[in-house]
Amino acid sequence: MSHDWIIDVLADLRAYAEQNGLPKIAEKTEELLCIARDEIAGDLADGGNAPSGRMN
Repeated sequence: MSHDWIIDVLADLRAYAEQNGLPKIAEKTEELLCIARDEIAGDLADGGNAPSGRMN
């Protein structure tokens, strides 16, 4: 299953926060975007077979 949808959700949340004067949420969402991209890339690199304790 593709995890790309979460990138879109986080980007939308960041945009909302920026447009509505919520800078701390925007900042933290940017951090989450970086984490999500790294984690998804790691899943792709190992074929999604690494044990992670997460449900995919």
